This record gives sequence, C-alpha cells and structure tokens, in this order.
Amino acid sequence: MPIQLNREAVLQRDLRDIRWFAETLGDLLYAPGMTQTALEENLTTLRECFREKNIDGVFVEYFTRMAETLQSSESYAETGLILRLPYTKDDFLYTDAPYKEIAGQKTAFARGQVTQQLAEIAKKLGVTGFKQLCAQYDRGMETQVAEGRHLAFPLANTDEKVILDPGEWHIDSTGIYKIIGLREEYACTHPIAPVKRLTNIDTGMEKLMIAYERGGRIRYLIRDKQALFDSKKIIELSAVGIAVTSKTAGNLAQFLCEVEDMNYEAIPEQDSVGRLGWLQDGRFSPYVQDLAFDGDAAYGTIFRAIREQGDFEQWRECAIKCRSESITAQIMLAASFASVLIKKLGCLPFFVHLWGVDSGTGKTVGLMLAASVWGDPELGQYPQTFNATTVGHEKTAAFLGNIPMCIDELQLSKDSHGHSRFDVYQLAQGVGRTRGNKAGGIDSTPTWSLCILTTGESPIVQANAGAGAVNRVIDIECKADEAVIRDGAAVCKIIKSNFGGAGRRFIEGLTDDRLALAQKMYDLYFQQLSDGETTEKQAMAAALILTADALADEIIFRTGRHLTADVIAEFLKTKTAVSAGQRGYDYLCDWVAINSAKFSGEGSGDSYGLIEGDIAYINRTMFRNACKEGGFDESALLSWLRKKGLIQTRGRAYTRPKRIAGVPVECVVMKLSQLVQDEPGEDELL
Repeated sequence: MPIQLNREAVLQRDLRDIRWFAETLGDLLYAPGMTQTALEENLTTLRECFREKNIDGVFVEYFTRMAETLQSSESYAETGLILRLPYTKDDFLYTDAPYKEIAGQKTAFARGQVTQQLAEIAKKLGVTGFKQLCAQYDRGMETQVAEGRHLAFPLANTDEKVILDPGEWHIDSTGIYKIIGLREEYACTHPIAPVKRLTNIDTGMEKLMIAYERGGRIRYLIRDKQALFDSKKIIELSAVGIAVTSKTAGNLAQFLCEVEDMNYEAIPEQDSVGRLGWLQDGRFSPYVQDLAFDGDAAYGTIFRAIREQGDFEQWRECAIKCRSESITAQIMLAASFASVLIKKLGCLPFFVHLWGVDSGTGKTVGLMLAASVWGDPELGQYPQTFNATTVGHEKTAAFLGNIPMCIDELQLSKDSHGHSRFDVYQLAQGVGRTRGNKAGGIDSTPTWSLCILTTGESPIVQANAGAGAVNRVIDIECKADEAVIRDGAAVCKIIKSNFGGAGRRFIEGLTDDRLALAQKMYDLYFQQLSDGETTEKQAMAAALILTADALADEIIFRTGRHLTADVIAEFLKTKTAVSAGQRGYDYLCDWVAINSAKFSGEGSGDSYGLIEGDIAYINRTMFRNACKEGGFDESALLSWLRKKGLIQTRGRAYTRPKRIAGVPVECVVMKLSQLVQDEPGEDELL
C-alpha cells in the first residue's frame, strides 16, 4: 500500500519549514508502490493543510521550486509519475496555471494527454466548460505574450507592463521567429525580451534585465550587453533555462539587440550597483530604494544576505548581554561597526583575528555575532571561510566595499606543510591587483575600505611576516577559561533568526554631525594610543574600534558602557614586536645558539663561523641560508642590523674578513643578545 499523509500530523508541523517540505515531497514521489492517484491524493491533503493555515501561497511557492528540482533529476522519469500542483477549483476559475501547464507541453500528443488528465480533475472539482476555457486560452496565447503585435512583459515585483515593438519578428505560442522566404527562422521557443536598462552608478556601464517565461512562470536575469548580443556568448544562457542552442544563438542575439534598439526609450531605466557600501552620493548600498543589484551572480547570495530579519529588540538584548560578558565580544561588535567608518575617517583596512587552540571558546559564534549586525550570520550566507583562492578573497572584499569581511577557520587556508596560503598584506592594502583583459585593455582595479574579521586556531601572521602585515592585525588569543561567547547555542539560535537591523540603524544614525564628532573622537583616541608603546597603524585600528564602540552604544545599545584606550591597549603590539628587523635579529640569535657547536672555529666537520665573546662571526653563505630558512629578506635585515649598530661592517659592505680554521672568509660580524642571564640569587627566588 502506498504511504498516506496523516492530516493531523501534518498540521502539527511548521509548514513554513522548506526543508521538511522538500523531504516530504521527495518521500511521496519515490515511495514504493506509489501510484499517480495516491500521489495526487497525498498532495491534495498537503495543500489543504496549508490552506487551513491560510498560507496557500507558501504551498504554491514551495511546490513550484521543489517540483522543478525533482523533475530535473535523472531518477524522476523512472518513477513514471507526474508531479503537478494539486489544483483547486479556484485555480481553474481564477488563475491560468492549469492552462499554462497544457501550453507548456512540447508536443501535440503531450498537450492532448495533459488536457484529458486536467479535464478529469476539473470535473471532480465541479468545474464546467473546461475544454472551452482551454480553447479560449489557446486562442489568447498570442495576446498573452503580445498585445496586438507587441511584446508585453510585467516588471518584476510590480503591476506595470513593458510593451515592446518586435519589428519584423513574429510572436505566438510556438515562440519568436522571423519569416525568411518560405521558412521560419526561430530565435527562441518561448517568450523573452529586455524589460529594463540598468545603469551602474559606479562605472556608468549599462546592463539589461531580461524577462523570459518557462515552466508557467516569468523569470528574470541581468547580463551585460556583450553577453547578450554576441552569438558565441549568449549560448551560456542555456544554463539558466533559456532555450538557446548553437543553431539559434545568432538569431536570439540579433532579436534582443534589435528589440532593445527599437524600444530604447520605452524600456525603463534604473540605477544599479554591483557592490555594497558607501556610494558616491553618500548613500549606502543596499539600504537604497530603487537601486538594483547588477553584480556578479556569484555574490548574489551575500547581497541577499545583507538584510534585516526578525525582531531587532531581541537581537539587541542578546548583543548587549554578550557585550557585557566579554571584552572580546565587545571588540568584535565594535570592529564590525568600525568597518563603515574607515572610508569616512580616511583610515586603512585592518584585521581583528580571534585565535586559540582550545575548542568551545566561542570564536566562530563571536564572528557570527559581529556578522549579524549586517545580515544573515549563517556560514556560507554572509560570513565565508578561508577555503578560497587569493583572487576570490580579493574580489569578495571589493564586492563588500565597506561592510566587514567575515572569514572563519584560518586552518582551511593551510597547505600540506601547515603553512597558510592567506596573504594578510594583500587585503590590508585595500587595493587589488591590476589585471589585463582578453580585449587587450585593463580591468578596473578593485578597491575596498573595510575591516576583516577572522578566526582560526593560530595567529594569522607568522613570525617572519613583514612589519606591514603584523601592523594591520589585532590578534586576540581566546582561552577556554575566557570564552568569547558563554552560551553559544542560545546566542546562535537568536542571531540566526534576528539579524541585520543594527547595521541599517547605525548607517541611518551617521549624520553629518555624528561623523564630525566621530572624527574628533578618533583623533583623540589615536593621539592617546600613539603616545604609548604601540605603532601608528595599530593605534589607528584601535582608535577606530573605540570610536565605533562609542557611536554604536549611543545609536544602538544605549548602555553607557564603552571600551577604553587602556582596555584595548592590552591587545596591541609594541613597536618592537612589530619590527621585522627585531624579529629577524631575535631569530638569528636563536639560530646561533642552536648551532653553537658549529661555531667552534675548528677545522673538523661543518663550520658556520666563530664566536668570540658576545660577537658571532657568521659565514656569509650560512647567514644567507639562515635568512632564507627563517623567511627573512637578507638585504633588508642586514641594513636594519647596521642601522642599529648590531653588526660590524667594512665601508659600504656588510661583511668583514675573518680567518677561521686558518682560512680567510667573509663573515657577517653580529653582536649577540644576552641569551643566558646570570643565575638568580637566593633572594631573587623568594
């Protein structure tokens, strides 16, 4: 016996759970012994449950999406079943869905079969005159996609229609074609037309929004004109369901080009943007009405994720609690807000990196909390992982523009030797690589001004990294006894349902007066931090975080609790720690100590040089090898050592001759740091 849905059990479910809906639909379709009659009865029961909950529209939306996915699988045909919407009497009398299903069949035989099947369903529902309605619909198919001899398409999310003159092209239920001699040259077998011109406010380039009807519904896509008017490129549209082949590609490209040209003034124009963040006129994408997204489809997920959802007050209470329980959580939230201040205050991009070997410290949840300021914090929606290429990270940063870039799990970027492939300095520069294009020109150079929030099990910069990279990162070690988020599960549940409201409110609160105040606050914090032991770039990042924390508390949290310079100074690197020269010198002193047996100056075995007192005479070749192994630039390090008086030189050379084991060699003569201190006295041990 085929399975039968239990009406009462279904009504107990959360019917808006699309995953459950998809699983239920799949279970019904592939159930052993399932018949067409039993399938239709189960689907009718399912729809009735949705109607009882007054969400029939949700059922139709979910069913349309899921049915399209299931029907595209290879195993669908093996079932021998037809997965169709369980029609109601209202569908036959007040919508055209059943009639579109008939018209959408590819052959006359298939149309006849479906007509008979739907006639029986209509009869059971008490619909009279079904076949007459079908005939009227069929006669009206030409006017459905054309009014007179004009193409007619509705604009997305509006009641307006765009009516276009097709010129010499013919439009009817078989598609779009041109008559040449005694034959018909088809451009497409279904309705398709440009319905909107999108002008990018950054580049001034135009793209077209194309509307096309497949599977009984109208869909929309945005492409640049080069991709639409080139017969070699337009064939790529087959990937999104448009009926185009190598045979019809030229005709379709010609049709779209001619229709757009003939109806240029009739096609409405709209401003568009391909990124997020501050616009030239002071507005902020995506918080701008009537601004379309024309960017790379690969970033459509992130663009759609930057939105407000749920209860803002519930998010706010959760964030205030996290902020009060953990300084690290407060810093992450402040850094998230600080990202949009970087451009306004003329600062540079910077990193805040949470790391720690202990699990359960809440690093990832802390990152998600910071991401929830702007949008959906689910990993893969707005936050991304380190499992991406360098070019991918660069393009993502350029797309995000000014909202923070959130990247989880640094260890995913490491190679088989445990070395990270992630380049901190590349993102911290705020400018991407200039690249040529196939046409022989140069693509526009990507830029961004944002904060990069990251997590991992280790620091994001290695000991041998350049000072520029170390300088741009605020590293925060997370320990088990100092969790970033105390109740990660509860926080996750709240922020996954309620997000995005704080970002919009923060942008709306950044009035000219507040920005002027922010500049004064930043200058004061920067001066205060610069007077300490840290570097200017570390002070810049910290001052931005302090400024953003104060503004966020005033606009969003209203608690009166702010981060202070003394608190954040504990997380900043000193000038000595940032210096690549100092780190290189410390490395070489350790290297000499480890290899001290090879500095005896005797002739037996390998000899790296000679140690006399606190001076190491290092063979020039061995010095070069040591620098290479440690990842330090030899010339830059020698220059720094001479400047600091840590090597003895001869004229402009960095080396001096020394006779070792009776052989004169060129050596780097380096003063050693005090590696071994005197044994502490008894008083010092107490």
